[in-house]
Amino acid sequence: MAVTDTLNRSARAIPVWVIYILGILPLAYIIFATFAGAMGMDPVKTIEHELGQYAIIFFILTLTITPIRQLAGVNLIRFRRSLGHLTFFYVFLHLLVWLGLDMQLQWGQMWTDILKRPYITIGMVGFVLLLPVMATSNDTSIRRLGAASWRKVQKLVYPAIFLGALHYVMVQKVWEAESMIYMGIVLVLLVYRLRSLKLGALLKKNRSA
Repeated sequence: MAVTDTLNRSARAIPVWVIYILGILPLAYIIFATFAGAMGMDPVKTIEHELGQYAIIFFILTLTITPIRQLAGVNLIRFRRSLGHLTFFYVFLHLLVWLGLDMQLQWGQMWTDILKRPYITIGMVGFVLLLPVMATSNDTSIRRLGAASWRKVQKLVYPAIFLGALHYVMVQKVWEAESMIYMGIVLVLLVYRLRSLKLGALLKKNRSA
């Protein structure tokens, strides 16, 4: 308990803006590596990959907040929104690089790829699911929608992260250990979260009975 209390006190002492600063560091590295010519033979594809990978990482960090609190008693809930914002930030940058540098704003070819390439279709669906989550990720939306409706909208994050991880696996075109590890972590976190939600609903039903 003493260790948990110490960790919780330390977490409360960290300003939320620190998370945003730390979250921008991967982008700074990508920019530096790009201008340093360290992105390989196909820098656009490498940049896309790096941005997508960091999106998955921040997605995973966001989903671990609740299990860490429930299993270890360490409350990092105040950082969940900032991690969610960083997740969307890297997803959006990943999409912008694909649109602007990879597709070079060739909208006809873009729509053809979305319709004909399953991994792009899956990635776009995941992005669309994130839009209402991001749009309501603020206190004003909670007040306007009400807590219950707001939570329903936020649950779109679960299919979104599954599709994002699936997109990350499929885009590799081969079974790579790295992408499979990310997928495995996402599946474990999703199963845990869904079981937790189901248990919570059951307990609430029993209390009201």
